[in-house]
Amino acid sequence: MLEALVCPVSQTVLAYDVERQELVSKAAKLAFPIRGGIPIMLASEARALE
Repeated sequence: MLEALVCPVSQTVLAYDVERQELVSKAAKLAFPIRGGIPIMLASEARALE
């Protein structure tokens, strides 16, 4: 199912960070959390990457 998800901001593919339980958009420099096995794909919930 991960292959079907894209970043809601940049519309690019996401990388899965196993350690942090996040989906990372390198293009948008955002990390979307995964809570209880459900990806939270809201820009307001995303963590900004440095």
